[in-house]
Amino acid sequence: MSRPGPVITLAAGAVLAVGLGVASAIAAQAPVTEAAARAPSTAETTAPPTAEATAEATAPAAGESAAPPATGQTSPAPSAQETAAPEPVRTAPRKADYGGRVKGNGGLIAISIRDGQAIGYFCDGRAEAWFKGTESGGELRLTSRGGGRVTAELAGGRARGSVAIGGGKWRFVAPTVVKPSGLYRATAMVRGARLRAGWIVLKNPNGGYTQVGAAFEGETQVPVPRLQDGRPTAPVTVGGATLQPEDVDGFIEELR
Repeated sequence: MSRPGPVITLAAGAVLAVGLGVASAIAAQAPVTEAAARAPSTAETTAPPTAEATAEATAPAAGESAAPPATGQTSPAPSAQETAAPEPVRTAPRKADYGGRVKGNGGLIAISIRDGQAIGYFCDGRAEAWFKGTESGGELRLTSRGGGRVTAELAGGRARGSVAIGGGKWRFVAPTVVKPSGLYRATAMVRGARLRAGWIVLKNPNGGYTQVGAAFEGETQVPVPRLQDGRPTAPVTVGGATLQPEDVDGFIEELR
């Protein structure tokens, strides 16, 4: 019978070697696993943002502007009543001319102001009246020899008021006008009597001119000619005499 000693010894050595290798592998893996357990996971740990990332996060998007820092409570938007435009201030320039229709009468009225002194003329083709007075703080007060009165407020490029003459009283709104619109007058001595005529000329919105006037020889009313639209100061014939009309700047000093 053979002796198995060497074979058994070799087999036992092989088994021992394998066992030692397995034990070494297990021992080597244990520290790694323990360290992995102590390290935080990627999902739980976030790296600090870089300067570039911070700038991108705080910069406003294209087309937007950065909102200013809050400084407390914001004031409420003003209501419509709080933002309503104020009424026009009653003022008059040093030099101004106004002209308009008298409501309910059919006549016209013209007013001219120079340095606070003012004159006015009302005419409806039958009756007429010349007025003079003053303007102060946008308030106009004029009177005529016959007791007529004109009162008006001047604001927003308009004269708004009333004219009282011959027992009647009417309202008017007269905007500012420029020549050839305005007030004209002509005077002369004819056959020992004073000949005088007055006109108001107003430009129509759709073209052309409206004018009204009256002429008197002494105290007798005579026909009044029409002034030329483009040349209202051109000579005219009144009562058989040739008269030279003047615009208001040519005679206002005589009436003030």
